Amino acid sequence: MGEREETTVLLVDDHTLFRHGLASLLSSQEGIQVVGEASDGLEALEKARELLPDLILMDIKMPRCNGLEATRLIKEEIPHTRIVMLTVSEDDRDLFEAVKNGAEGYLLKTLKATELFEHLQGVFRGEAPISPTMARKLLREFAQLTRRQDRPPGTRAELTRRETEVLTLVSEGNADKEIAAQLHISLRTVKNHLHNILEKLQLNNRVQAATFALREGLIAQRPRDEA
Repeated sequence: MGEREETTVLLVDDHTLFRHGLASLLSSQEGIQVVGEASDGLEALEKARELLPDLILMDIKMPRCNGLEATRLIKEEIPHTRIVMLTVSEDDRDLFEAVKNGAEGYLLKTLKATELFEHLQGVFRGEAPISPTMARKLLREFAQLTRRQDRPPGTRAELTRRETEVLTLVSEGNADKEIAAQLHISLRTVKNHLHNILEKLQLNNRVQAATFALREGLIAQRPRDEA
């Protein structure tokens, strides 16, 4: 890590006390700098334009402009900024809309501080942090939405058995580190497999890859043994 890397974060939540508490918590972490706060979606858009943060932690239920709409507006203007929803909402529709609008993750406010830090580190490794209770809902929603848009047959056959194993573990919500441990391979190898999987299936991210796995029945038919 040659030069010092610092992740700039914008916090968006209409509850001032929660926002300040979260800012204090994040600022205690090395490498994280909270550069701004906003209390609604419109203010979030203004601050995002001004600050160009690396990451935005976004609530959903807010006055004037909610977090879902704000996510869509910000991603249209500043696509490189990563947005993770941090909310109390376990509503399927909110979850689906957030990802459709470009959110890279969906976390519930019930998680512990250590879990939050781990999830946020994962965002910059290309992982999609989603609270376990929401992950399965997301996959089902995507599967229903895309069922009509069948991919050309034979795509799945192009994957090697190891790639199929990696894809299955992704679809079960495992992070790269967990996949590496379960398959006894290096983190770099996991990333290489993921890159190959996305290229072969012509997909853009691991959420789409997990959706493909669900539609193709890989979750129910997980390969057992592979040396």
